[in-house]
Formats: sequence, structure tokens, C-alpha cells
Amino acid sequence: MKAQVKDFYISSLRVFRKYCSFIGPGLMIAVAYIDPGNYATGISGGASNEYSLLCVVLMSNIIAIFLQSLCIKLGSATGYDLSRCCREHLPSWMNIVIYVFAEVAIIATDLAEVIGSAIALNILIRVPLWAGVLLTVSDVLLVMMAWRPGASMKFVRAFEYCVAALVLMVVVCFCIELSYLPPTANARSIFRGFVPSKQIFENNGIFTAASILGATVMPHSLFLGSGLVQPRLREYDVKHNIVAAPAATEKSEFEESYYSYKPSVQAIKYALRFSIVELTVTLFTLALFVNSAILIIAGATLYGTEEAVDADLYDIHSLLSRTIAPVVGTIFMLALLASGQSAGIVCTMAGQIVCEGHFNWSMKPWQRRIVTRSISIVPSLVIAIAIGRQGLSAALNVSQVILSITLPFLTAPLIYFTCCKKFMVVTTGDQVLDLTNNWLTVTVSFTLWVLISVINVYALVELGRNGL
Repeated sequence: MKAQVKDFYISSLRVFRKYCSFIGPGLMIAVAYIDPGNYATGISGGASNEYSLLCVVLMSNIIAIFLQSLCIKLGSATGYDLSRCCREHLPSWMNIVIYVFAEVAIIATDLAEVIGSAIALNILIRVPLWAGVLLTVSDVLLVMMAWRPGASMKFVRAFEYCVAALVLMVVVCFCIELSYLPPTANARSIFRGFVPSKQIFENNGIFTAASILGATVMPHSLFLGSGLVQPRLREYDVKHNIVAAPAATEKSEFEESYYSYKPSVQAIKYALRFSIVELTVTLFTLALFVNSAILIIAGATLYGTEEAVDADLYDIHSLLSRTIAPVVGTIFMLALLASGQSAGIVCTMAGQIVCEGHFNWSMKPWQRRIVTRSISIVPSLVIAIAIGRQGLSAALNVSQVILSITLPFLTAPLIYFTCCKKFMVVTTGDQVLDLTNNWLTVTVSFTLWVLISVINVYALVELGRNGL
């Protein structure tokens, strides 16, 4: 009996250590789901519909996990991210169309992060908005200088730990925020919100739901998720002498060697399950907690407050400080700043993946990255600086609806690729692994795509009806 217990302990410890080695990509993806855009939509949802839209937050999180699992399968089977798959396997005109939608999504994401971080800096340390906007793009330069495809796992993990520290800061801030909830916020009412009810249709709730969907299932994360799985696959293949380590020559040659890598069947079998489990655990804990906490705080303290429904981030800070305690407003802004900076880093990586995947750039890597990031960050900077405080809230909310509208166009190629055997069958020697979606996954994928499209059509109708 003691021997069996000991074997079980050793086996469990081995599994846990292996799981820990995969922690990282899920954190990077989770950041995309807790960016500043979520704050505005979450506060608006809580103030107008109390806790009822928590079911939309939960549903969005489940959709995100499902789509990210498809991204992991695609990246594992092909060795390419979603952008590179579009360039390699789709007609050129379709590749360009998808690129345009992806770039629009990244511009909208950048806009939310720039606005959120700039407002947080303005409130916390009185930095002028225009200066805050410029300070928030410092992470762009940092990532462009430091990050490159094919970097060693030691560097990749260090990068992941830096992002994890910012995510942990956000989580701690919201734990403190929740401790200040009034006694009227009972657990039964809150958990009831995770079950769909007719209340979600009140006060323009479906439009808010579309915003929450766009803010949670971030389109740029699809490209990021399909590109983050390769380093650990390559590490396995290099360690087991299945492929040779790329020579540290010129960066362009290094990256070309990296992009030509195809994961082996052995590496995929070793990594696939743990990659999906790590992603699921991270999104179901960190991302779901933060997004739910935002809405719960608003529902518990601002529900029924008319000025809170259309409040901007300045008003939200003032309302939280006045209705609960000044420290709550300050902590909320600290969480917003940490979210904005971490999301900015992740969005920079996604922007590089999108541009470098859809087009075969011939210029030097550092020049290419400056150009690719300027495509999205410059419009975001111009908009954020030009519209002033009055327009920031509207721009933030509209950016989230834009993200939701681009989702059907960017999930379609992901579903297509993962349903086709010619892309998803991996062969290494005499070993064959078929990662093609089964009939159940195909059915769920199509159903989700239709659901997202219907919600977006409704959101567009509401936009037109309200003259927004």
C-alpha cells in the first residue's frame, strides 16, 4: 500500500512539474482578455444590468477557450501561426482581406490600451493625456527591441514572467476591490448572474453583450495563440535531436530557419494536451475572475446610478471613490494601468505576427517591426490625442464593438484550416497524427460562428437605431 501511495505521489509530482513547464502561453493569452476595453464594457454592463451579464462573461470565456484550443491545434499541426497559414494556403486576395480585418482589430485593441493607460496615468500622477499616450507606447519599443521569433526558451520564459507579474498585480488589485463590496452584494445574487435570464435584454443589454464579447474574445489573440505554441514544440524536438537547433547567424536567416520548422508527431503528442490544459486553467481562473470582478463591482456599487451607465473612466474613478472609498478608485486605476501595459506588450507581439505572417517582408527585421507596429499604433495615437477627454469614452466603447464585428471574419479561416485534413495531418517517419476537427468540434465551431455573427448583426442594428 505504501509503495502504491509513493508511486502515485511520484507520478503526480512528475505530471505537475510537466504542467509547470507549460505555464506561460496561457498567461499571455489571458492578458488579451483583461485589457482596458473590458473595464469600460464591464462597468457599463454592471451599472445597467447589475449581475445579469455575468452569464455573457462566462459564455465569452468558454468561447475564448474553445477558439484558443483550435489555435493550439493549428499551430502544432502546421508549425505556422494563423496569419502565416492564410498567406501560404489562401488566395492572395483573401489573404489581404483577412489582413485588413486583423489590422482593424489590432488598431481597435491598441486604441483601448492607449486610452486606458493614458487615463490611468493622468489620474494617478497627473500626467497630461498627450504625454500619457506617448508613455504608454514605450512597451512597443521594448518588445520590438527584445522579442524575436525563435528566441531561446530561457528568454521566452523570462518574457512570460514579466507579463505574469503585471497580471498578478491586476488580480491582487481586484481582490482588494472585492473586499470593499457593500453588505448588500450577496453571493447568491452574484452567482445567479452566471445563469442566463431575461434581464440581459433590458437596458440595451444585448448591445452591451456584444461589446463584452468583443472585449473578451479578442480577435488578435487568435493570431497570438497560434504562434505561441511553437517554442515548446521546438524545444522538445531539439532536445531529442529530431531537428537541429537553428544557427545563431544573421537575424533574417535565423527567422527563416525558425519559420521553416515543422513540429514532429512526438513533440505534438508531448505538448498538445498540456498546452490546452494550461490555457483552460489560466483563462478559467485569471481572465474569468478579472472580467467578472469588474462587472460585480459595478453591479454592487453603481447599479441604478444613471450617471454610471454612460460614464467614462474618469467618472468611474470618481464614482467608486465617492460611493465606496477613495482607495478603491485609486486601486481601480492601478489595475487599469497594469492591464494596459501588459496588454500593450501582448498586442505588440500580435501585431508583429499579423504583419510578418500575411506578407513576406524583404527589409531587415528591425525595420520591418517599426513599419508593422506603426501601421496600427500611429492611428491609435492620433485618435487618442485628437479627440480629447470628451471623446475618449465613446472611442473606447466603439473599439470593443469593432472587435466583436471583426470576430466572424477572423474566426472563419481558423475553423476552415482546422477542419481540413490536408493542413491538420502530421507525418514524422512512419508516425501519423490526425488533428482534424471531429464532427462534434465542427458542429460547435459552426454554431459559435453563427452565434457571434447574429449578435454582431443585432449590435449593428442597435448602433444605427441609436444614431451612434
